Parts: sequence; structure tokens; C-alpha cells
Amino acid sequence: MNAPVRPLSLAKAGKGRTRSLFHPATLAILALVALAHLGAWWALNRPAALPDFNGQVAGLAFAPYQRGQSAEGNNWPSAEEIAGDLRTVAPMTRNIRTYAVHGGLERIPELAASQGLDLRVTLGSWLDRRLDRNATEIRSLIDTARANRNVDRVLVGNEAVLRGDLTPQQLIGYMDQVRRQVRQPVSTAEPWHVWLDHPELAQSVDFITIHLLPYWEGLPVDGALRFIMEKLDQIAARFPGKPIVIGEVGWPSAGRDIGAARATRVNQAEFMRRFFIEAQRRGLNYFVMEAFDQPWKVSFEGRAAGHWGMLDLDRQPKWSLTGPVQETPAWPLWAGGATLFAFAASFFFLKRRPDIRWQGKLMLAGLAQLFVVGTTLTLLAMSETYLSASAAAVWGVLVAGQVMLLALLLSDSFELAETIFGRIWKRRWPALPAPEGMVLPKVSIHIPICNEPPHMVRQTLDALAELDYPDYEVLVIDNNTKDPALWEPVAEHCARLGPKFRFFHLGKWPGFKAGALNFGLRQTADDAEVVGVIDSDYVVNPDWLRRMVPFFNDPKVGFTQSPQDYRDAKESLFKRMMFWEYAGFFRAGMVTRNERNAIIQHGTMTLVRKAAMVDAGGWAEWCICEDSELGLKLMRQGWEAVYVPDSMGRGVMPDDFAAYRKQRHRWAYGAVQIMKGHLGALLNPFRRDLTWGQRWHFVMGWMPWFGDALGLVFVLGGIAWSMGLIFAPVRTEFPILLFMLPSIGLFLFKLVQIMALYAARVPCGWRDRVGAAFAGLALTHTIGKAMLAGIFTKRAPFLRTPKMKDAPALVQGLVMAREELALLVLLWGSAIGVTIVHKAGTWEAILWTAVLLVQSVPYLAAVAVSLIAAMPTRRALVLPATGGNAPIPQQAGHAGTALARTGDGL
Repeated sequence: MNAPVRPLSLAKAGKGRTRSLFHPATLAILALVALAHLGAWWALNRPAALPDFNGQVAGLAFAPYQRGQSAEGNNWPSAEEIAGDLRTVAPMTRNIRTYAVHGGLERIPELAASQGLDLRVTLGSWLDRRLDRNATEIRSLIDTARANRNVDRVLVGNEAVLRGDLTPQQLIGYMDQVRRQVRQPVSTAEPWHVWLDHPELAQSVDFITIHLLPYWEGLPVDGALRFIMEKLDQIAARFPGKPIVIGEVGWPSAGRDIGAARATRVNQAEFMRRFFIEAQRRGLNYFVMEAFDQPWKVSFEGRAAGHWGMLDLDRQPKWSLTGPVQETPAWPLWAGGATLFAFAASFFFLKRRPDIRWQGKLMLAGLAQLFVVGTTLTLLAMSETYLSASAAAVWGVLVAGQVMLLALLLSDSFELAETIFGRIWKRRWPALPAPEGMVLPKVSIHIPICNEPPHMVRQTLDALAELDYPDYEVLVIDNNTKDPALWEPVAEHCARLGPKFRFFHLGKWPGFKAGALNFGLRQTADDAEVVGVIDSDYVVNPDWLRRMVPFFNDPKVGFTQSPQDYRDAKESLFKRMMFWEYAGFFRAGMVTRNERNAIIQHGTMTLVRKAAMVDAGGWAEWCICEDSELGLKLMRQGWEAVYVPDSMGRGVMPDDFAAYRKQRHRWAYGAVQIMKGHLGALLNPFRRDLTWGQRWHFVMGWMPWFGDALGLVFVLGGIAWSMGLIFAPVRTEFPILLFMLPSIGLFLFKLVQIMALYAARVPCGWRDRVGAAFAGLALTHTIGKAMLAGIFTKRAPFLRTPKMKDAPALVQGLVMAREELALLVLLWGSAIGVTIVHKAGTWEAILWTAVLLVQSVPYLAAVAVSLIAAMPTRRALVLPATGGNAPIPQQAGHAGTALARTGDGL
């Protein structure tokens, strides 16, 4: 028996690896991309030159809540904590403003005086709809104001009219009550427009306390100062002679965009410095909103509410009053870490494929830096966000998703680089036919069938009868077929073909296809050394065995595999799309996996060494992808696999979208079963039954399907979130950009990857590449459901792909994709609703709408493909010629015959 032809010397390939790895050009490319990455960080974090302010801040809003404390709970600051905060702000200002006189906050004036701090207190009280509680608050306000000489003004309520908690008349009554019992001037605090809308308030106060917060007005930072001065002058003109105190003025250092308002550290510093200079020039009384960040406000005011402080929650200044300001002062550490990690990742991959051309190295290094920086920015944002336990859990899940996405993108980038730009392929062997007269081992070919159309199976058997091979048998195992009209003609045909063909009717039989194959294994001739399996719809080439069996001359070879291929691609546009969607895996993915002995055994056109199969325990009846499970099990036992990308047999494809979807559901669910069944071998680093390359391909090869499951969760979450943005737009914020951009980026990258891989390895034109991508996208929802089901369940019914079904009507096409259609409508409705409510006023609103539309593409694809599949075909389509050198094979049989493959493999 001829030994399979081997490629160029592996020693030569290994020598080239060492040279390439340390070649100056390789290191230069990695260094160049790393420097570009660092340069981008530097450019985006250059210090902003802002006007200096050399005076003292006139006043600070003072809320002394520490980490984990809140005005809404019972966890209030202690006297020691309040005193410490007073000592912190004393060097910054001589005036503070408070908001309540309960929970210990009424002691603020006393604590300031007892420590000898030169602080004047504008004493505030909190009033709301609870009238009994308001009465207690008013009594405490009066008592505290009368007891402390450092209280120079009194505020009765804060934005109570704005919130609708009190009417102006009620508030005036409270102020009159307080004024009669204290010596200090009395007012209340409201935004500028409330004073204009309710001039009776201004007539009832000793001074007007106005809130001017241009961020909430959606103004750009460079127009904010002009705005507040205009409003201040407007109030002064409307109420001449009335003293005005700016009760709150400020800008948040982080938070969502509102119109043109951007909440950043640099913008906060710029606005406040310019305001301080102008306020000093005009001699204004004001209180900065606020001294310290207060993240407890986030739950009802949004993310920006926690970032108004001049000092952060740990009482550290965010910026100084003089000198340049950086958005991320610690950026060198983050940039250095991200650059180093991406450099190491690129180096790790190139070490394994140093033969990649310089263009591939540049692409891989650039993508690695780009993808790593996305995850780094997410972690950076997380480090700068005050997280509650629940928020930390949500962020943790999202970051875990980002890390999984990073691993997937790095893996896909490497596959793209090595597939397109690799120069040395070590495991490509031509399948040369064994010469006539050579002694070849006996082969037992097994064909499991269940409710198959008899004439289709007869085609398969007739092709096997024409095999150019000296010694083989064919076992047809029919299981669970109840109608004799289906299996009896097959049995009769086997009898006509002679003693090589044996037929078994098992009736009701456990284990589905695996059970039937295990039965066939027990019936295999004792002298057979190789077992072959094909699906019941495959018409094999006469030289299939003569070309593939010689590989078993190598005692390390456990099984061989050639591609699934199809003969009905010209039957309809739907089948043409499927044909090229399948082709991508067998012409690109399997070739790459073969380089690390990590191919997927897919149950048809496969040959297995019988002794290896028996040692492995046969086919796994617990797994609905028994073929892929057997391949992995053989690899764990140390067997080599051989993949030859030549087409040596052709079957038929599913004839409607429902069948196409059931097939992929089975593959995805089976993948989870296999992962769970072999988890230790795949993930335990101390196990040695799989190589690292095999682990990499099996784990990362199925990771995109786990990504589809995560994507389904995000789709449902995105719809729910959109409902909040539409029906509760004030209380619901958009997700931060760092969680929106990756989903859009991943979608675009996958499209580019598919187009590039197809252009390099799959001989079809651009129209067929688009069609293949569209067909694959149409299965996203199905795969996501299957993966989630596989994670949470152990077994699923064996969904056999139907055959010989008539093409469905148009309405049936919509019914087949009814789940996808419903989600498509919800996503589009959400996008329209968010656009109407938020008027595309911010980048967050625009990007969220884009995310919803991107998420809808797979659902649109599913509906479109289902409708395409529903189109009746009366004759073979005359389609444009394909690109490349491998035209679509002509269909067998009559034009318009709707044959569908079993699809039990992969």
C-alpha cells in the first residue's frame, strides 16, 4: 500500500520558523504598531491648556456622604467623617451650603465652629411631599440656625417646586414660618426658569437662590458660561434690587451626553475655571456643585449625578486651579499595559506561524492592538466609575463578555492572517489513487437511513456499486422507519446489487443515528479494517476509497475526512446561498484546522480505522453530533486525522429554511454537549490528551456560537433597555459607548473577515460571498437558542432534517421565520422609538440606534432567506458564472427536484 505523499521537510519548515520569529522585519512591524498605539494614546490624552484661576472658590455645596453612604438610606456620615470633610474643604473656600438638617447633618455648623474652621454655612433643609416629616425638618432648621452663629443664610427646601413636591404657596408658607423665628436671611433654591415662572416666590424671599447648570440644558462647554450669565442677568432684570446667590453652578466630569454637553474631566475644569474668573470679576456669590462626588444620586438622576464634585469620592482633587489638565492622568500605565499585552499576543501567534507574510503580520499586530485597547478602555471606565454591588455585577458580566470577545477577535484575526498570508502548509497531502494491483484493506461502508425517499437512497447505492476498489461491503441500516413503502424498495435494491450490499431494518431502535451506526459496527465483517460512513443522499466518486484508504498505511492515522459537497446548488437561489455558506468552512476553516490536527469529523465522507473506533467505544449515543464527538475522542487517544479538501462525493442540501435551521440547531446543541463532555480535556492545562493547538481550535472554533448565544441575550436586553429609553427617558440612560462600539465593530469585522477569507480561499464571485454571508447570518438566532439550550439542558430530541418536501408557500416562509420576524419588528420599532424620543440629539442616541439596527441584520437575513427559500422553482435556474476555477456542480436528477441532505454530520 502506498504511503501518503508528505509535504516539504518539516525540519526545513522549523528552521524557517526560527529565522522568521527573530527576523528584524518581524520585530520592526510589531514595534512600529506598538509605537502607533502609544502615539494614539498620547494624542488623545495631551494636556489641555486652560486659563488659570489664582483666587479662592467662593462657596461649595457640601454633602459629606462617604463611599457606600446615601441620603436615601439609614447609613449617614458620622461626626468624625463630617469633621474630616470640613477640614478638607476649609483651605478651598470660606463658604459651604448644606441640604438637610437631619441624620447628623444638622451638626455641620457646630462641627465647623468646634474645630476653629473659618467656614460660613448657608443652612439648607429638605422638603418633599411628606408633610409630617417636613414639620420636623422645619423645626430642626430653626433650632440649628438659632444655635449657630456661623450660619449666615437659611434655605427652606431645595428644588421642591421643580420636582412638584410643593406648590409655591406651600413653600411660601414654610419660608414665612422660618423667617419669623430666625435672624438670618431666608430663601429657597430653584433653577432659573422656576423663578421666572413663579415670580411670587421672588417676592417672598430675602434673596434669590438660583441654580445654573448648563450641562442639563444640553449646551456645549464653550457656550455654557455665556448662557449662565445671560440667565443671571435675566433674573436680575426681572427682579431688580433683589440679591442673587447662585446656589448651584457646575459641570460633571463623567456621564452621558445631553445634546451638545459632554461630561468630561477636561470640560469640567474648563467650565469651572472660566466661571471662577468671570465670577471674581463680577463679584458673584455662588456655590460650586459640588465639593465631593456623590454616586448615590445616580439611581434617580443618572450617571452624571455621581461626578459633579471638584474632588472625587476618595477626596482627591480631579484637577488643579492652575496648569494644564489631562482627561486621564494615569494614561501611561493603561497605554503601556495595553500595548505590552497586544505586543505579546501578536508575538504569541506569530511564533506559531512565522511564515506569515509581512502584510499578515502587520494586519495581525494592528488588529491585536485595536482589539486590546477596546477592552482596556472598558476596564479604565470601570475603574473610574463608582459601582454599587449590583452595578459591579452587571459590569462584571459585560467585561467578561468583552474579554470573550477579545479572545474571539484575536483568534479570528490569527486565522485570517494565516489563511490569507501563510506561506508554508505542513499538512497538505495530495490524495493520489493507489495503483492497480496493490493490496488494499477491506472497507465496510455504513449508511444509516430513516424515512428516506427510496429513489434517493438507490442513487447513493448505485454510486457505491461503481466504486473502483477491490474489497468492500455496504451496510444499509434503516432505523425507526414505520412505513414499509419507504424501506422495502431499498432492501430490494440492495438484494439486486449483490452480496456486497446488506440491508438491516431495525424498526424502533434507541440512540437515533448513533444507535444505528453502533449496530452496523457490530455487523461489520471481521476482516474489514476501515469503516466508512456516508449520508443516504451522497453520490460518491468511483475513486473515493482508492484515493483515501492509502492514508491508513501510516499507523498513526485514525480517520480521514473529505469535504461535504452538494450537487443541487443550481436548483434555486436559496440552495446556491447554502452551497457557498457550507463551502467557506470546508475550503478555509477545515484546511486551517488540519494544520494542527484539529479537524471536525462530520459524519459523511469519513473513513475510520475500525480498531480505533472499537477502542473508543463506538459512536456516542448521548450526543446528537456523534460524529464530531468521535473525532475528538480519537484525537484524545492520540490518533492523527487527515483532511483532503478535494470533493469526492456530493449530497443534497435542505430544501427549505426550516430544515436548514434544524440542521444548524443540531450542530450547535451538539457542540455544547461535546464541550461539556470533554471539558477537562479541553480546558485543564495539566491534561495531556490534546495538544494546545487542538484545544485552541475546538474551543475558539465554537466560541462564535457562544457569541451568538450572548448576542441573543443582548438583543433581548437591548429591547428591554430601549423600552426604558422610550417610556422612561429621564430615568433611563444609554449604555456607555464602550459597550456599544464593540457590537458594531464586531459585526463589521466579521463581514470583512468573511469577504476576505472567501476571496482568498473560496472560488466564488462577490455576489455569492454576500449570499453566503447572508445565509450564515440568517442562522444566528437559531444558533444562539441552541447554545443556550445546550448550556442548561443535557439532551435534546434528534431533529432529523426532512427530505423531499415541496417548496413552501410564501406565507409558510414567513411562518418558518416567525420568531426572527417578531424580534426584527421589535428591534426596528425600538430604533424608531428611540430616534423619535431622543431626536438623535447625542452620539449615544445615534450609536444606540445603530446598535439596534446592527442587531436586527441577522433577523432581517433570516426572514429574507426564509422567503427566498419559499420561492417556487419550476426549472433549474440559469445563474451567473462563479468566480475562481471551481464552478458549481450541476444537480443530479430532474430540474426542480427538491432533495435535502440529512446533515447529520459536522
